[in-house]
Amino acid sequence: MTTEQHGAGADLERLNANLAKIEELTQRLVAVMSRKRHIDPALQGPGQELFMKAAAAYLAEMMANPAKILEHQIGYWGKALRHYVEAQQQLVKGRLTEPPPDRTPKDRRFRNPLWETHPYFNYIKQQYLLSAEAIEQAVRDLEHLDPKDRKRLEYFSRQIVDMFSPANFLGTNPEALARAVETDGQSLVDGLENLVRDLEANDGELLVTLADRDAFRVGTNLATTPGAVVFRNRMFELIQYAPATDTVHAIPLVIFPPWINKFYILDLKPENSLVKWLVEQGYTLFVVSWVNPDPSYRDVDLGTYVEEGYLAALREVKAITGESRVNAVGYCIAGTTLALTLALMRKRGDDSVASATFFTTLTDFSDQGEMGVFLTDDFVDGIEEEVNKKGVLESFFMSRTFSFLRSNDLIYAPAIRSYMLGEPPPAFELLYWNGDGTNLPARMAVQYLRGLCQEDRFARDGFDLCGETLHVADVQVPLCAVACESDHIAGWKASYAGVRQMGSADKTFILSESGHIAGIINPPSKRKYGHYTNADWPESPDDWRAGATFHEGSWWPRWEEWLAGRSGGQVPARQPGDAAHPVLAPAPGTYVTAIPDP
Repeated sequence: MTTEQHGAGADLERLNANLAKIEELTQRLVAVMSRKRHIDPALQGPGQELFMKAAAAYLAEMMANPAKILEHQIGYWGKALRHYVEAQQQLVKGRLTEPPPDRTPKDRRFRNPLWETHPYFNYIKQQYLLSAEAIEQAVRDLEHLDPKDRKRLEYFSRQIVDMFSPANFLGTNPEALARAVETDGQSLVDGLENLVRDLEANDGELLVTLADRDAFRVGTNLATTPGAVVFRNRMFELIQYAPATDTVHAIPLVIFPPWINKFYILDLKPENSLVKWLVEQGYTLFVVSWVNPDPSYRDVDLGTYVEEGYLAALREVKAITGESRVNAVGYCIAGTTLALTLALMRKRGDDSVASATFFTTLTDFSDQGEMGVFLTDDFVDGIEEEVNKKGVLESFFMSRTFSFLRSNDLIYAPAIRSYMLGEPPPAFELLYWNGDGTNLPARMAVQYLRGLCQEDRFARDGFDLCGETLHVADVQVPLCAVACESDHIAGWKASYAGVRQMGSADKTFILSESGHIAGIINPPSKRKYGHYTNADWPESPDDWRAGATFHEGSWWPRWEEWLAGRSGGQVPARQPGDAAHPVLAPAPGTYVTAIPDP
């Protein structure tokens, strides 16, 4: 057999194997789509009312100002026509390898050189970006819409525009086509296998796997700081971390992470673990690991989290350490609930929290930020109906919602890599954590969305909880708040507005660069993101930012200096637990890995 014959035979054998694999995958695809879960249309997109308002506003604009509409259209037609003519001129000149002039902005989705150098792909990219600009301008210039409706229309229009990017389709993605040719179609087979795997994992719903699920194991190469579970109830496990210093500050520190995700974002790897760093600074550190609720938790509300979570944890920390006071930290929704707890404790005359720190926390929801597009009645009504049936808001919905806030980064780019290029998910611990979501109890989810997010009662008329009416001004302990400059979940300006209304006479506000996670998990060793400080409290957050001082590097040491001044003198280091609190399990505990019953 000649070398050519052997090569042809090998190619044919590989082709036949791929065809057989495609047939098998197609059968699996048909099977999983046949059992696709039903999702209420109210949870799939905005109600028809928004589109009716948009159509009415556009018609009103046409009637009131036809010249502006024509100006938009003619401007777009002119750009598209010039683009076409320039491409035609290149063809007439015989310059088949040279694209027409490219005046479009740089875009991360089109980083592959072929988008710039190949005439066909460059033409498609330019035409897409021109069309996207025209759509955005048309929406932006509508004058007969309520600001809230305009924001929603801009967001959902952007989602549609992003979805139709030529990078998202095989026939118009040069990198995917080149990969398919280079691998004799193997990349497409691998991509189809990745697609079927994700559909099977989510009952026919498409949720892209962001990280290699086999690369990490909580307690093995994530959440490895030594410690032990020293208390457990139906709501949480209390982890006390082993000391790393001979002496520690007398006043212990307890962190309440959000129960929308799992606590180990604070303890991913040793080099970026806030937990490990705090222990090394000489603190007796406790962290609450919340239960991942199943439908039996349907009646759990924010009051339950306060009474059986926060107050129970504070009680046990004091009992274990023998101290009468505790420093507390709340992150995101756990910071909001920490503020509610502190307001309740003041009503009850309980001053056992010496200081409070809030990470990316909202207490004033008058500015809902980017999340506001999902906080109108069409969505919240659908969520309420869903949780009343299921008993929980499943992690699937939360994960999908947060992903769509950054759809190009968390949906389309991973889908391209996985399904069109056939690449395996990366071994990236932050994305692994991002995909390890939790459920929310039915009553708590609705109470939070209605009473806090929609009605903003805590910052307005008062929020009724545990037999008291609580106001943000009731928070009067010394406090430090850390917000993040590009946070798309808890906008820093809204965070500032809430903290400014708190009644404490001792308040510090720090603005970190970056977003909701990276701005907080920002160890000093990285020197990646800086932060801003300003001791004044002007009414406008923009004025605060204009008068702030920028500091290179992490805010962790600045906060620790603030915390140390409120943590008492030094005492001998404490080992986890005591006679009344025996070790129940090594850290990170059992709740963090438990899978709730359906």
